Amino acid sequence: MLDFIIKETAANPTASVIWLHGFGSDGNAFAGIVPRLKLPQNAAVRFIFPHAPIKPISKIRTWFDVVYMEDGVSLDFENNQDIKGVEESSKQVKKLIDAEIEKGIHSENILLIGFSQGAVVAFYTAMHYPKKLGGAAILSSHLPKANTMPLDGVNAKIPVLIGHGNYDGVVPPALSEKAFEFLKLNGNTVERHTYNVKHSVCLAELKTLGAWIARAITL
Repeated sequence: MLDFIIKETAANPTASVIWLHGFGSDGNAFAGIVPRLKLPQNAAVRFIFPHAPIKPISKIRTWFDVVYMEDGVSLDFENNQDIKGVEESSKQVKKLIDAEIEKGIHSENILLIGFSQGAVVAFYTAMHYPKKLGGAAILSSHLPKANTMPLDGVNAKIPVLIGHGNYDGVVPPALSEKAFEFLKLNGNTVERHTYNVKHSVCLAELKTLGAWIARAITL
């Protein structure tokens, strides 16, 4: 199982949030922001911040390989995703979900959140998990390839929160806008918020995320 950091807002959690970091980072990237979510005082939530595996060649923590276009600089997010790598990481995240259910957390009280590359894996995992989950949040990211998303599974209509920086120079905001339109047409309960930041998460976004978490779980 993946190594991870745990933060709990209270004893005896009744809900779990699994939060995947971005490329080249680790679970520490977001482990310290839980208080900034401003969750209700009666929310007993276990936050799990897993570390992506270190790839043997690059020596960098990454959920899947990054594929570049011919210019060697531009990322081709929509056409050359390392789906095999996404699937491998997804299997590891599923084990974390299974472990939370074994601890007594109801599957519908489990949320998946991801930033950038981590959001691709988080959403892919949510769509393919065999038990109903509470929701998924996509931060500064995009969807996996459309043909990898089952639209008839138990989580096909999962609630989704999308957040993106208007000045993101890594993942174009247009990709999350496209994801929003796709999910809306699919019938998901989906909301998208943008912020005047680059490829990062700001305090206003964390407050929005905290409110979304509180609505998505049973307190």
